[in-house]
Amino acid sequence: MTTHDGGVEGASPTTGKGQDPEARAGARTGARTGAGADDEAVGSSVLAMARDLAPETVVLRRELHTWPEVGLDLPGTQRRVLAALDGLGLHISTGHRLSSVRATLTGATEGPTILLRADMDALPLTEDTGRDFASRTPGVMHACGHDAHTAMLVGAARLLAKRRAELSGRVVFMFQPGEEGDHGARHMIDEGVLKGVDAAFALHVTPNLPSGTLHLRPGTQMAASDRVQVTVQGRGGHASAPHTTCDPVPVACEIVLALQTTLTRMVAADDAAVLSITRLTAGTAHGIIPDTAQLAGTLRTLKPTTRERLLTALHRVADGVAAAHGAKADVRIDTGYPVTVNDPAFTDLVLRTAADVLGRRSVDVLPAPPMTAEDFSYVLGTVPGALAFLGACPPGLTPEGAPSLHSSRADFDEAALTAGIACHAAVALAYTSTSHAERPR
Repeated sequence: MTTHDGGVEGASPTTGKGQDPEARAGARTGARTGAGADDEAVGSSVLAMARDLAPETVVLRRELHTWPEVGLDLPGTQRRVLAALDGLGLHISTGHRLSSVRATLTGATEGPTILLRADMDALPLTEDTGRDFASRTPGVMHACGHDAHTAMLVGAARLLAKRRAELSGRVVFMFQPGEEGDHGARHMIDEGVLKGVDAAFALHVTPNLPSGTLHLRPGTQMAASDRVQVTVQGRGGHASAPHTTCDPVPVACEIVLALQTTLTRMVAADDAAVLSITRLTAGTAHGIIPDTAQLAGTLRTLKPTTRERLLTALHRVADGVAAAHGAKADVRIDTGYPVTVNDPAFTDLVLRTAADVLGRRSVDVLPAPPMTAEDFSYVLGTVPGALAFLGACPPGLTPEGAPSLHSSRADFDEAALTAGIACHAAVALAYTSTSHAERPR
C-alpha cells in the first residue's frame, strides 16, 4: 500500500517547499524492494539515470508551463519538444492536422513495439499559483499536469536512447495535442500513430496522491464522459402574467431534478454514474419571461451499457417533462471519451516493474476508478496497455488538501518527475525484454 507521507519505502518524510526537487526525488527513491535480483538491479540503474536527468527535465517542464497552449494547434510546444529530442537518433514525424510528434527509437535487436504517450495541451484558465514560472499566456494554464507529462516523456526518451544497446524492439514516443476535449488521441490514431504498435503505456500526474507513488488497476481505470445540453422551448411574455406564457424556466428546473432521480433509479448499487448539470441559463431582464432556457452538464459512466441506457433516458425524461408543461425540449449529446480500460496482463507487468523501480510500498492497486475521463482510452481500445496515476502532491500539503487538477491553483511536486521518467523507461525495457509467450497481447 502507499505510504502515508508520500515517500517510497525507506524514504524520508516530505519536507517544505524550499527543498530542491532533485534532493526530494533522491530522498523518496532511496530504499527499494524488488521481485528478483536482476529486475531490482535494472530498476536501480534506471532510477539512477532518471535522477541524473531530473534537473534538465525540470527546466523543460517549467518552460512548457510558462508558455502553455490549448487545443490541437500547439506550434510553440511542438517546437520545444522537437528541440529537446534533437540528437537522440530518433525517427521523427509530425502531424498533418494537429501539432503532434511521433518519435521512434529502434533498439539493437528485433522485438516488439511499445508506445509511451504524453499529452501536451493546457486549459483555458487564469493561473493563480504565484510560481515564478507561472503562465505568461493570458487565460491559459497547465492545470492538468500535461507540461509534466511532456517533460517526463522527453526524459524517458533521453534515458532509453542511452540504453539503446539493450533494447529489443522499438519505442514510440507519442506527444499528443488536444486531450482536453478535442479527441487528440483519435486524430493521431487516424494519422497512423499506432501503426506497428503492440502495446501502450501512459502516466497522468495528480496532486491528490502522495508524491512519487504509482496507482492503477486492471480493467476500468477511468470513466466515459459525454456532454449534455438541453434547450427548453417555451413561450415568453410579461413576468406579471405567467399564465399567458409557457415559462421555460421552471420546466428546465424540473428537468434537472427529474434527471437526478432517473440516475438513482436506473443505476445499480454496484455500478457508478454521475450526472452533473453545471450551467442553467435563461432570460435577459427581471420583468421578462424568456422564450427559452438552456441547461448543460456532463454524464460520466463506467460501463458502455449504462452509458447507452442513460443517454436514452436523458432524451425521454427531458421530452416528457417538457411535454407535460406544454413546452418542447431539444436534447443534444456531444459524445465524449469512452471508458479507459487497462489490460490486466499489462497492468500486472506495470505493477511488478514499478515495484522494482520505486519500491513495493509506493505502488498501489486502485480500489475503484475515478469518474474522470481520458482520451488515451482510444489507444487502449486499439492495443493492450495501461494508464497509471503518478502522485505529485506538492511538498508542505496533504493529498486531500492540495488543489486538484483543473484548479487555477493546481501545483505539482517536481520531485515526482524522476519517478515518472524511470517508470516510463522501465516499463518499456520490461515489455520489450519479455518473451513472446509471456508478453501481454
